Amino acid sequence: MTETTVASGYPAAFLDRDGVINVDVGYPHLIETFRFIPGAPEAIKALNDAGYRVVVVSNQSGVARGLFTEEAVRVFNQHIAHSLASFGAKIDAFYFCPYHPEAAVERYRVDHHERKPRPGMIERAASEMTLDLTRSFLIGDRETDILAASAAGIPGYLFKENNLFSFVEGHGLSTPPQHV
Repeated sequence: MTETTVASGYPAAFLDRDGVINVDVGYPHLIETFRFIPGAPEAIKALNDAGYRVVVVSNQSGVARGLFTEEAVRVFNQHIAHSLASFGAKIDAFYFCPYHPEAAVERYRVDHHERKPRPGMIERAASEMTLDLTRSFLIGDRETDILAASAAGIPGYLFKENNLFSFVEGHGLSTPPQHV
């Protein structure tokens, strides 16, 4: 008789923020400039419905550059979460890295292990949220996102299209994840 091993933890869809969920207007942080990428709310809802924890992992070097504060990032993230609610969609957690090795603001001048392309944010989320990385993936719009996914041992998908829902559906990512 063979034993079946059921994966423990929740599968996750890790999403970069700027350029994947919201339009990247160059260091987005002002609510009045916020716009969803077409299909983003629908894609996030489809991922929710498929059983994924949706987790944002985002470098926010604008903090290190002195362009805005960590609190501004949190307020912007809360606005995204609130805006998604009207679509019946939700983000389970936001993680961001405000550090940059060449930061203008000295306290953020760190080559931090959570700054993508390193996998620190993914690994911390997996630990804190009891996530199963064997059933998880990441969608990002930059090569550093894909490198972070690879370093964490999960598939990474490079989003360079104009509709996130079509992208998620086209890659079969909104189907319920299988136990390994």
